[in-house]
Amino acid sequence: MLKKLFGYGCLLLLAAPGLLRAELTIEITHGVDDPTPIAVVPLGGAQLPENISRITQEDLRRSGLFRPIPDTDMLSFPTNAKEVYYRDWRLLGAEYLVVGNSVMREGQFEITFSLLQVHSGKTLFTKVVKGPAKRARDLAHYISDRVYEAITGIRGAFSTRVAYITSMGSGDNITYRLMVSDSDGARENLLLESKEPIMSPAWSPDAKQLVYVSFESGRPAIYRQKLATAEREKLTNFRGLNGAPSWSPDGKKLALVLSKDGNPEIYMFDLQSRQFTRLTRHFSIDTEPNWMPDSRSLIFTSDRGGNPQIYKLTVANNRVERLTFTGNYNARPRLAQDGRTLVMVHRNNGNFHIASQDLKTGDFRVLTETYLDESPTVAPNGAMLLYATKQGKKGVLAAVSLDAGVRFLLPARQGDVREPAWSPFLN
Repeated sequence: MLKKLFGYGCLLLLAAPGLLRAELTIEITHGVDDPTPIAVVPLGGAQLPENISRITQEDLRRSGLFRPIPDTDMLSFPTNAKEVYYRDWRLLGAEYLVVGNSVMREGQFEITFSLLQVHSGKTLFTKVVKGPAKRARDLAHYISDRVYEAITGIRGAFSTRVAYITSMGSGDNITYRLMVSDSDGARENLLLESKEPIMSPAWSPDAKQLVYVSFESGRPAIYRQKLATAEREKLTNFRGLNGAPSWSPDGKKLALVLSKDGNPEIYMFDLQSRQFTRLTRHFSIDTEPNWMPDSRSLIFTSDRGGNPQIYKLTVANNRVERLTFTGNYNARPRLAQDGRTLVMVHRNNGNFHIASQDLKTGDFRVLTETYLDESPTVAPNGAMLLYATKQGKKGVLAAVSLDAGVRFLLPARQGDVREPAWSPFLN
């Protein structure tokens, strides 16, 4: 293993989308007990290269909160509210109805879509979205986001993206890939390929860049890479550990772990001045920093109390406060955007699960039933989280809602997949 970690390997940088067919598939394993029936009628008018209605159906199904009615069960295919016979949809048990029509104007598709409430016969909204044919999936995800938010009151996150690491091969012949895809696994894009390990991807607040750890130079180093051009920059290459980069919410700093002074400690790196500031000074291991939404504090893992637990550090005065006390192992902390829902890897009866803790009430919940769970990452709307786990001997991604009521798997068709990082909202 040491030979593998510190050997040299070939490297491939790519940025153009569509170089690989999507490798992630979705297997919904559990939804809410009584999902809301919704009919997303096939789009009328000019036909786009993607099935907009089908993508919207699958987005809503994947949330676990909705049960889309199959097209084959529909009695009619209205394209606007005036064409709707509500009696037909009440017979099907639909509570909501999405109808729409597309036209081509000045080289762009223009989709007018409406959300209707069946029992009242009311139109809840009518909106217009425009875009070129190559952005058909973006248009579909936009529709899904608007429908989801109107019904649940929570901003939809279907238009976001996910970064993750895949690996194929065995022994000394493993290929690592840094990938980015839509939140549903579609439009997978290869950003980096290497014979050496790639680790710890993290998004910039504007979702246009990633930082990550690569061993391509013979030891771990932290890189920053632009998604649009694949242009990248080496940020650290100290002797020893260079790891766990985390972008501050204001986009100005990174938190990271360095052992250049002997012990693994947490540092802050100012991206403009290029200055490093040491934040922790303790003989124990401090690692896995992650920023709180205010950019003034961060959370991290430390064994300074005798076993791994999660702590909060205030940057201005380096004050450290312990946050977790349930069990003897809590690590890899991540915060939802509400600033109070902490998710982590928690050891329970010898198994590693994903758990959450409300930082205001102290409420602690184990969310997953799989095993060897790791690397949680929370959707920007706080509704779902992704994590890495095992399906048999294979590494896969899985998702669970923060109330543990919805679960699904995202296995790769080939190889293992791990270390997911959910992007911020794209706009």
